[in-house]
This record gives sequence, C-alpha cells and structure tokens, in this order.
Amino acid sequence: MVELKIRYISKEIEKLRYIDGISDWIDLRSAEDVTLKAGESKLIRLGIAVELPVGYEAHIVPRSSTFRNFGIIQTNHMGVVDHSYCGDEDEWKMPVLAVRDTEIHVNDRICQFRIMENQPKLTFTEVEHLRETSRGGFGTTGVQ
Repeated sequence: MVELKIRYISKEIEKLRYIDGISDWIDLRSAEDVTLKAGESKLIRLGIAVELPVGYEAHIVPRSSTFRNFGIIQTNHMGVVDHSYCGDEDEWKMPVLAVRDTEIHVNDRICQFRIMENQPKLTFTEVEHLRETSRGGFGTTGVQ
C-alpha cells in the first residue's frame, strides 16, 4: 500500500476517501464558491496539498458528470502533479473554462485523481523500418 501525506488547506471540504473495490480514482472537491460566465476561466482551488512518494505522479481529470453538471471543461485536459510539488502551500487546483454561466460551491465534486508510477527511463533507437503491419495508417483497424 502506498501512503499519501495530505495537508488540508481548506477545513471546509470533505476528507479524501479511497473506496476499495469501487474505483481507484479519488474525488476532489472545490474549496471555494465560484461563479463563472460563459467564456470565463479560473483556477479552482481544490483545498489540498499532497506529498506524493518519489517515483509517483498524480493525474487529475474531470469527473464524467462535471461538464453536464457545471458546464466547465478542464483547460489542460489532464493535470499532472509530480512528486516535487509537495510543499505546504502547493495547493492543487483545476484550470477550467466555462461554456455556460455556472456556479460551483464548496464541496462540489468537480474532478478526480489517481497516482501512477513514473514512466521508466527510455532509450530511442533509430531504425530504417519498423515491423510490417497491414493496419493502413492512422485510426484504422485495417478494415477498409
């Protein structure tokens, strides 16, 4: 089991919960009330700072209902937090763009995260040819 050290910057948000057997994504909540007009953007405070273990990173993405419920999209599509972003004031935030007028309240579940091991070290070997396939190019299964 991997230990995450959490500092709650906001005392108003619910504590993080790992729900074993249901999902390995952990919900994150807005730590502030936010009112946005269509076309406005904001970094929404998530009210936590996390000390990730060395060799891990966190991936932050919207919940599947975030767009429907709040009319916002995450502007960086997926946030990546590495283990070096671990200080008391390194609060996690979600950059959003509103596509309609909306209100988000403290404790609204707006995104989720999971931790992943860092990518292993890679080497790149230049070759003249790769193995042959009959897929036919980008986005195809080979069926024409």
